[in-house]
Amino acid sequence: MALKELTLDFDLSAITDIRHDLHAHPELMYQERRTSDVVQRELSQLGIEFKAGLAGGTGVLGYLPATHDPGAAPTVALRADMDALPILERTGLPYASTHEGVMHACGHDGHTSILIGTAQALKNAPERRNNVLFVFQPAEEGGAGGQKMCQDGVLQGKVIGPKADIIYGLHGWSVLTVGKVSTKPGPLMAAADSFDIHVKGAGCHAAYPHFGIDPIVVASHIVSALQTIASRNVAPLDSVVVTIGEIKAGSAHNIIPETAFLRGTLRTLKPETRAFGERRIREIADGIAKSFGAEATVDWHGGYPVTFNEKGATDRFFRLAKEAIGGDDVIEAELPTMGAEDFSYYGHEVPACFFWLGLLNEGQEKYPNLHSPEFDFNDKAIPLGVKLMSTMALAPL
Repeated sequence: MALKELTLDFDLSAITDIRHDLHAHPELMYQERRTSDVVQRELSQLGIEFKAGLAGGTGVLGYLPATHDPGAAPTVALRADMDALPILERTGLPYASTHEGVMHACGHDGHTSILIGTAQALKNAPERRNNVLFVFQPAEEGGAGGQKMCQDGVLQGKVIGPKADIIYGLHGWSVLTVGKVSTKPGPLMAAADSFDIHVKGAGCHAAYPHFGIDPIVVASHIVSALQTIASRNVAPLDSVVVTIGEIKAGSAHNIIPETAFLRGTLRTLKPETRAFGERRIREIADGIAKSFGAEATVDWHGGYPVTFNEKGATDRFFRLAKEAIGGDDVIEAELPTMGAEDFSYYGHEVPACFFWLGLLNEGQEKYPNLHSPEFDFNDKAIPLGVKLMSTMALAPL
């Protein structure tokens, strides 16, 4: 198959219109009913068999068999996420969010549209050597929709179509130029856990602090000490981030409160560092609180595991992508990122590769960051996204 000359039959204008429509009607995790309906409508029009109502109600799995002997053909899964974020949009676009306080600030409208375009291109392909599963999942933004799709058995042949042999996913990337893609084997994105720390002291009058135990002072020492996990407990070439993003305490300037509350996140790239980080957070909170005569309890909320690119699936991506678009535009990432992705769950089921799709316009110094009120997925990236996802599905496995 001459991938560089591969001609894909899909309607870019229609896919772009779908993207704008999804952007104008964003939906938060597990509320993606309209988005799911759009996906189902498009698959129905293409004559692609699908199963809806997955992952708690809004997930969709499409199945397109190989053109010859699908029972013996390998199966490639392709994934897109559909949910938006609770952010007030400030793009000023004609297709800006019509749902105040909700917007597609992470580009899932682009991901979903690309996978719809890929379904169109593959349906129109004269020959498909592989079966294809189209995984449209809800709730990537903290809801672990990918995990629920896996629990429903979408990759195991329990919903529709055969068991998947390999899976690919993509994410728009605002620091990478349009026309380029990037990934790496091994850890690509971090595990992300969250935790709550409840500090209990003794309240008193602010003028007489010696009659109480100030939980705000205790909490402040805990915040400072947690930074030593990265600076003094973990090897300098390992990666760990501990961030406290929320502190709540007190009700007036002249009252020392009884309690303080902290909420934070731990991000790591290795399972052993992840376990060690949790242990140290618990030890630090408890030890510092006791040293002040206070108490601290830690509530741990395990989050997404590391997004790990299996070597064989990633080598295949590099080989096929370079053949399809040229080697200069396929970049091996030097380092992983400490952001997290629930695509990670699929990699626990089958060999997986996740890649970044450039959004930065040529000559543009900076593109709006993901999760910012100014972000909008770049329509110029859609054709390359469709081409690469289609290539992964069409090339022999």
